[in-house]
Amino acid sequence: MSKESRLDLEFYRGKKVLLTGHTGFKGSWMCQLLQAAGAEVTGYALGAPTNPSLFQVCGIADNIHSVTGDIRDLDHMKKAFARTRPEIVIHMAAQPIVRESYRNPVYTYETNVMGTVNVLECIRETPSVRSFLNVTTDKVYMNREWEWGYRENEELNGYDPYSNSKSCSELVTGSYRNSFFSHSEVAISTARAGNVIGGGDFAADRIIPDCIRAAERKEDIIVRNPYSTRPYQHVLEPVAAYLMIAKAQYEDRNLAGSYNVGPDDSDCWTTGDLVNLFCRKWNHMTNESVKWIDRYDGGPHEANFLKLDCSKLKSALGWQPRWNVETAMEKIVEWTLVYLAGGDVSACMQKQITEFMDK
Repeated sequence: MSKESRLDLEFYRGKKVLLTGHTGFKGSWMCQLLQAAGAEVTGYALGAPTNPSLFQVCGIADNIHSVTGDIRDLDHMKKAFARTRPEIVIHMAAQPIVRESYRNPVYTYETNVMGTVNVLECIRETPSVRSFLNVTTDKVYMNREWEWGYRENEELNGYDPYSNSKSCSELVTGSYRNSFFSHSEVAISTARAGNVIGGGDFAADRIIPDCIRAAERKEDIIVRNPYSTRPYQHVLEPVAAYLMIAKAQYEDRNLAGSYNVGPDDSDCWTTGDLVNLFCRKWNHMTNESVKWIDRYDGGPHEANFLKLDCSKLKSALGWQPRWNVETAMEKIVEWTLVYLAGGDVSACMQKQITEFMDK
């Protein structure tokens, strides 16, 4: 199969896709991409996690079958699977914030671990499913603060409750794969993505939304840890990669497994440098002046250095990053200015999807 054919979204036309976490930031971009591909999308999630939210401002519920439900509620989720009879399941619902996991570890584990168990149980009872992708995080690895990228065979043992719960989610997926699906037609993979940025992220405790809120209020940006290094990528990078993986294993079960999804080494940035880039792009595109100040708050433990080795995804599926962080930041500011002006943000998203896919 050629590299170009693996990027072709025509595969998804008419496919029944069930997506958990569709009301979130990444889930909303996934819905837009699947809609553009012509898929029949059913979303299963709690209500939008922020106010405002990308899900609401883009009217995504108008174009998909949106089911309000908690992934901890197994019986309710089973009914959604039974009605939808999906061919492809992508599991993105999660409690995704490190600091929130310190405040509420029980809820974090219930959602990220038992939620995964419940999704896999639903798949066990749904014979239509052919492809399942569990989206986790780059933070599943035991972080040794080394300078080279983690590979898929490294030890899984996240430090904080969020990261550790996602490590557990990986282990649960592996156990179910071995115990119940090794001789079935269901192909199962996990995807471990780096930090995601993009237009429409309104979450708390994320650096780019914090930058935008400060710029909108014409205040200085507060940066709590400018020296931590992360792999940053535009949200369309992992979302497109997830669809590549789900398609590839649907067509060839031998391609199922675990995949890192991250940018090239040149896009591993410190938080301070990333905020500098935001300020430069914002000031250039608005003719305003925004700056940031270092205010380390001694918060809970977070890794200082984390990088992924994505050789497997590149060699197995022909995947390559399309937008570097410079381009990603331009797209973020573009989307934000449309939103702040009361413009058509959904059209802006579709424009950016087209630009991304044509790259």
